[in-house]
Amino acid sequence: MDKIDITRPTPFPCTIVIFGATGDLTHRKLIPALYNLAADGDLPAGIRVVGFARREKTSEEFRSELETAARKFSRQKIDDVLWQKFAANITYHRSEFGDVEGYRALASALDIIDGDTSGASTKGNRLFYLAAGPDQFEDILVNLKAAGLNQATPGSWARVVVEKPFGTDFASAHHLNEVVSGSFHESDTFRIDHYLGKETAQNIMVLRFANSIWEALWNHRYIDHVQITAAEPLGVEGRGGYYEGAGALRDMVQNHLLQLLCLVAMEPPFDLHADSIRDEKVKVIRSLRPIVGTEAVGKNVIRGQYSAGSINGARVKAYRDEDRVNQESNTETYAALRLHVDNWRWADVPFYVRVGKRLPKGGTEIAIHFKSAPPVLFNKTSDSFERDELVIRIQPDEGISLRMAAKKPGAAVQIERVKMDFKYNTTFNKATPEAYERLLLDAMAGDATLFARRDEVEFAWKFIDEIEKAWTSDDENVPLCFYGSGSWGPNEADDLLSDDRRAWRKF
Repeated sequence: MDKIDITRPTPFPCTIVIFGATGDLTHRKLIPALYNLAADGDLPAGIRVVGFARREKTSEEFRSELETAARKFSRQKIDDVLWQKFAANITYHRSEFGDVEGYRALASALDIIDGDTSGASTKGNRLFYLAAGPDQFEDILVNLKAAGLNQATPGSWARVVVEKPFGTDFASAHHLNEVVSGSFHESDTFRIDHYLGKETAQNIMVLRFANSIWEALWNHRYIDHVQITAAEPLGVEGRGGYYEGAGALRDMVQNHLLQLLCLVAMEPPFDLHADSIRDEKVKVIRSLRPIVGTEAVGKNVIRGQYSAGSINGARVKAYRDEDRVNQESNTETYAALRLHVDNWRWADVPFYVRVGKRLPKGGTEIAIHFKSAPPVLFNKTSDSFERDELVIRIQPDEGISLRMAAKKPGAAVQIERVKMDFKYNTTFNKATPEAYERLLLDAMAGDATLFARRDEVEFAWKFIDEIEKAWTSDDENVPLCFYGSGSWGPNEADDLLSDDRRAWRKF
């Protein structure tokens, strides 16, 4: 097999300070990701981890809790000897997020770590990871600056990683960006979207730009439409309080799904530098046809909410009956959108995007539906001749498949759809790394390719805000539709495509 290696920036040793270190993200994702990198030999020597949180505990207690979580959530089996070596570089720092003295004490602790010559050095590099609640972001950023932690010593660097949600609308995102830029330069700011760290999402550009067959067909002449689906069988799972203030549109469409749309729709970048790629993604968001006003939103966007139903034979309750959810809530747990990218490549090609909870199956995929063959020869007498489809599976079972027509063996000419399938795990005989593994390495390397830029975030919010504005108007043109748990969403979402003589692809 021919291999082409594209050199990427090298991750550097550093101290990783995790704010909100006692939370779920740290235990389920960040520490298992760092351990897996160590197990694969990809973690730079000299990495130290400092957990910053409000709960009283010792470093020993913290390490013990992390070990329990790592044994449960790591993609690799925990090796006792390696874990002990890895955990020896983890410490705990207790402080309130709003207490500047806690940050000054942190600065002193980091100076001691930087001066430790007993092992590999951190080189004075520091990566601040905001895994706390978004309501704490401003306090953390302001106090990092107040303690001088945003300034790196000569020859080293200081960077910040900010988790989603990055704001709840354009105004809040713009304010948070102002706070971030007041503490860290844009080149040192990494707004994380774990969807972009998934192997298949990264492969979209390779699929398009390294294979001449696809790029030649990747336009309105050959593509009929594109579908992007993110389906979850679970409900809000105890996160009712958070979800009431978010909803499917803010929680998934504004970031994850628009990011995937950008990767599908973007033009070839000038080179593989982070800003060259992000420049092209921003152009896609700016080219989205605005959906403004209740009439336009009603025609192009469907919002739904799950009612009681059955999934895998088990009865589940309605969203309004979930804990910490208003019994008259209009929060959407499902959203379907018909979008258009108004540029030369995608003229009149609709992008259908849907996301929902309590659906029959879970998974995220992008389906490229090519135009039908001309109505002659094999397609002459059929009104329902199926289109060729290229399906990119983001999760689970990461891979790519192509569905096309083939003759069934036999004397008669019978045509059936067949599938050519590529799966990462079976093709490369290795487990796909977790998204956070790649993203953490990139942050250590200073490579922002897979992270959102300030203007990208703000333009996306401007687009979403117009839809949210229509939904809060109580206009009859934008009703809340209900769907039974275990179904594929409200009937109105099916009508969104059937009105265009199309249908959602079956999972």
